[in-house]
Amino acid sequence: MRIEPLRRVDLRRCAELERALFPADDPWSESAFASELDWGHFYVGAHTGELLIGYAGLSLAGAPGDMEASVHNIGVDPVWQGRGVGKALLRALLERADDERAQVFLEVRTDNAAAIALYEAHGFATIGLRRRYYQPSGADAFTMVRPARVQEST
Repeated sequence: MRIEPLRRVDLRRCAELERALFPADDPWSESAFASELDWGHFYVGAHTGELLIGYAGLSLAGAPGDMEASVHNIGVDPVWQGRGVGKALLRALLERADDERAQVFLEVRTDNAAAIALYEAHGFATIGLRRRYYQPSGADAFTMVRPARVQEST
């Protein structure tokens, strides 16, 4: 498996995975992913051979030295879940946030125990609850944050 910048040729597969992963919560379309890339957000894909098996995206906002990051999404093909793909994608996003010394925010379904455990293992803490955040299902979400990491020079 390799993690690399998401390519436009991957966007159809991203939308396909979204429909499989989030059918009850308005899955993103190919054009929604294209808009994310057009806005300059940071997206990576996990590939095995030429097959995209996962994707993840992050936005950064603010001035240098005072940046915030927001995880937009992480999706992994159900066949590949539980094999470290999500962890590798999250780490790629966090490395990018760390480059900017940005704290990182995200929302996660309150019933997604595997994702919550992954985020907690990477330093995230729950700071709030967003009732009926996911639509149209009405599922609740936790808001989580990981403090900015300051890399020390050697």
